[in-house]
Amino acid sequence: METKETHLENLSEIRSLMERSSRFISLSGLSGIFAGFFALLGVVVAYRYLDLNITAAAYYKSAISENGMLNSTVLLFFFKDAVCVLMASLFTIGFLTRRNSRLKNVKIWDATAKRLLINLMLPLVAGGIFCLTLIAHGCIALIAPSTLIFYGLALLNASKYTFNDIRYLGVLEILLGLLASQFIDYGLLFWAAGFGVLHIIYGTSMYLKYEK
Repeated sequence: METKETHLENLSEIRSLMERSSRFISLSGLSGIFAGFFALLGVVVAYRYLDLNITAAAYYKSAISENGMLNSTVLLFFFKDAVCVLMASLFTIGFLTRRNSRLKNVKIWDATAKRLLINLMLPLVAGGIFCLTLIAHGCIALIAPSTLIFYGLALLNASKYTFNDIRYLGVLEILLGLLASQFIDYGLLFWAAGFGVLHIIYGTSMYLKYEK
């Protein structure tokens, strides 16, 4: 009886080690919360800059001038706003991930982390190129849905190398992006919901589940 229990414990430990070595487990739930906060802040700044009401119906119109040509000033603002949100999020994610890896005494950069990054970046790069194509053709209103969909695909693609919870976040991002494609005048609100609210909910759930 003791031998059987010992074997079961050994098998459980081996399985735990295999899962640990095949998944990147240093991601911090707090990083999701901060990323969501930065995204919401970026949307608030955009509303302030463009002087939009809460319906965001003027979002699409403000990106295009009266003669139908792209408003380069507004596009440049959106680009700067998005870059600031991205840089703040990446810095925070990097800092908290490094901190989490030290607390768990695991490597932050190994073969699993490389696979995670590659699988995450492929859909993101494809989505970035697609969004540039949309800009070139003047389809500004489809950028918000496209970023949500490609981001969701990236999370799905990378989920097998980290926590399974990210898969659910990816599915929600895709569904939200598809919904946003049907209500293109509300792109900013959907963007805030996807990159802001969902990230905060996901980050809080991850923190309570794995770090609390």
